[in-house]
Amino acid sequence: MSCYLVQADYTQQGVSGLASSPQDRSGALASLMESIGGKIHSLDICFGEFDVVIIMEASDDIEMASLSMAVGASGGVTNIHTPVLIPTSDGFAAAQNAKEITFRPPGQ
Repeated sequence: MSCYLVQADYTQQGVSGLASSPQDRSGALASLMESIGGKIHSLDICFGEFDVVIIMEASDDIEMASLSMAVGASGGVTNIHTPVLIPTSDGFAAAQNAKEITFRPPGQ
């Protein structure tokens, strides 16, 4: 399983739907994730660059991309960013591997 940070904005349609019929969407999203074998770790509404921030787990990048496409196609959210969250231990392993790689920058 991989973890993902999902950042998104509500569309005008999404905000209008929430304002006219307020509802806690965490249950619907949790059910959606469970249907693909995933899990929600946190779901937060925020101010600033994004309206919604979610940390979730999915079986692989294909499942996560499929979910992102389906949610984006709904018209309720836009500007969806979904970076993969890499565990610190994997980041350390990558750093160990990187020290063995030689790269010549352009122009040198």
